[in-house]
Amino acid sequence: MRVVFWGTPEFATPSLRALVGEGFEVVGVVTRPDKPQGRSRQIIPPPVKQIAIEEEIPVFQPKNARDAELFAKLNELKPDISVVVAYGHILPQKIIDLPRLGTLNIHASLLPALRGAAPIQAAIRQGFTETGVTVMRVVSALDAGPIMMQAEAPILEDETYGELQVRLAELGALSLVEALSLVSLGKVKETPQDDSRATYVPKVTRESARIDWKESAIEISRLIRACDPKPGAFTQTPRTDVKMFGPKVMDGIKGKPGEVLKVTGELVIACGLDALRISEVQPAGKSRMLAHAWARGRGTAVGDRYGG
Repeated sequence: MRVVFWGTPEFATPSLRALVGEGFEVVGVVTRPDKPQGRSRQIIPPPVKQIAIEEEIPVFQPKNARDAELFAKLNELKPDISVVVAYGHILPQKIIDLPRLGTLNIHASLLPALRGAAPIQAAIRQGFTETGVTVMRVVSALDAGPIMMQAEAPILEDETYGELQVRLAELGALSLVEALSLVSLGKVKETPQDDSRATYVPKVTRESARIDWKESAIEISRLIRACDPKPGAFTQTPRTDVKMFGPKVMDGIKGKPGEVLKVTGELVIACGLDALRISEVQPAGKSRMLAHAWARGRGTAVGDRYGG
């Protein structure tokens, strides 16, 4: 089976490696252009591109999927099927329909729940205890195609977005290989989604990562975990914005929202209901560090307030 693979970030790499490892003929990889990263602004290729180069697979990096030259090049490859895993752009219909067996996608939720750009973060923030991955056929509507394969995964207590993403990436790769094997045998069953049960989640923005201390400790804890490691849930202090990590709910502890209740040995901050112990922080422009050490070093005292 001749496969064109569309993907960009680390989340997509287990799927590409699985396809190669299981003997599928990956005839081309489409990924986003290289871009500058970090403070040094060094040009870094996407993780998927690095694997394609290692495996000597042709790489295409158009500005977007509507590039006319890209369509011509992919048509020359005569793919049987395309697979999309976190590519980063919506595909036009003629690209979706180009392979004779169509185009599949791995989505990191149990569809139709959590369609959209940030399903892993949303599952944590909304307090789900279970999520999973869906292999579906790509259609013009967002994440609305018929389902070929689903696999469930629990969300562990205190699990962060980064940790859950790693597990779902591996689960997605296993599910993809199984789905493609069934497609090649003509035994795959496609189940239409129930659109009446669909929910949608937007892209994570800086503003959506801002901590509102008037919310309950459990709600803020979920926000912090959903934004760890990126973009990092943050609060405003008198000096700078500070990202917070490693929350622990402290039941029954009261104070004014945002009030610092303890700085010796740990950093405890009051919420609208209960309080949070924060284990690590990252002040703007600096690396992550122990929260209580940062608080002592900047002169934070019991009774100080954080806002935003």
